[in-house]
Amino acid sequence: MITIRMGDGYLGEMTAEEIASDIRAGTEDAAVKGRIPPLTEDDMARLYEICTMPAKFVCVERGKEVVLTYDGGTNKIMRLGIPSGRVSSLQIYERLMGADTGELSHLDYSYKPVKPIVHEEQHDMEDALRCTVLPLFYGAMPNLGLYTQPDGPVSNPAELLPQGRIAEARQCTEETVELAIKDMVYVALRMYEAGADGVNFDTTGAAGDGDFLATLRAVETLKKTYPGMCIEVGMAGETVLGMHGELFYEGVRLAGLRPHEQVKLVEKAGGTIFGPAINTNTSKSLAWNLSRAVTYTKACISAASIPVHANVGMGVGGIPMHEVPCPDAVSRVSVALAEIGGMDGL
Repeated sequence: MITIRMGDGYLGEMTAEEIASDIRAGTEDAAVKGRIPPLTEDDMARLYEICTMPAKFVCVERGKEVVLTYDGGTNKIMRLGIPSGRVSSLQIYERLMGADTGELSHLDYSYKPVKPIVHEEQHDMEDALRCTVLPLFYGAMPNLGLYTQPDGPVSNPAELLPQGRIAEARQCTEETVELAIKDMVYVALRMYEAGADGVNFDTTGAAGDGDFLATLRAVETLKKTYPGMCIEVGMAGETVLGMHGELFYEGVRLAGLRPHEQVKLVEKAGGTIFGPAINTNTSKSLAWNLSRAVTYTKACISAASIPVHANVGMGVGGIPMHEVPCPDAVSRVSVALAEIGGMDGL
């Protein structure tokens, strides 16, 4: 019996045959749902080796290392119960953990609540830049949900849809899109002008196709203002939910898009780094989830002409759904996505 993580983070045991079967089932599931090629026999053989290695922690071969970008890094040290300021957290990431990039972010981690305090955020960005050397992003979520009642001025589409008020719900989504674009552009420009090396739109699409559209249009506006701006767009899930259903960008319907399709629109908008997010099934094994994630990301990298940094956080990219993911699972996911998925970064 081989010890392996499950999608919820618990340790389980499986036979070699069961692991091999899960790897094949995972890639077939992604291939069917995403309409993409499954993993090759060689890919599945290598993935089997990674999943069954006896070591608790594994790593890529020398020369196959990839760049690591971080979202919400200044909040995650505090999440562990360590009382550290944001600038100190960035120094920990850089000098202790050897991070390739850093990200300053506010605790609310959404563009709307940052807007009223953006001048204070600019000061913190300047302080962080003085204390660090690594490329430093400013990041937050589009989070269209904050623009609906009771937090915002617009009626909530999620409440209107069950009532059959579809036209009203769509109109409300369109209103939140316009409000979100203004806030995202305003905050991103202020932080870039304060010295940020780039901006990150994290968990894009969490509120559905309107969320994705707002981000694409914000990216487009920012690149027109500063063509050299580095913009990372990290997705919320593998499929763009059609909360509106009739929203288009560059003639492409946004609802239902998969990672290899999402990246093409991010490219058109002017994004510089794309982060696909593949959902983890908590009832399946690490082997099944990882095989599925690698299948999606491999198709994404084939379609992309910009760097692709797969999201490998709690509950996405093959990582088990746990607030503090276990290193044995994280390391296997990292190796598989780098070596088999061909990722430019994680």
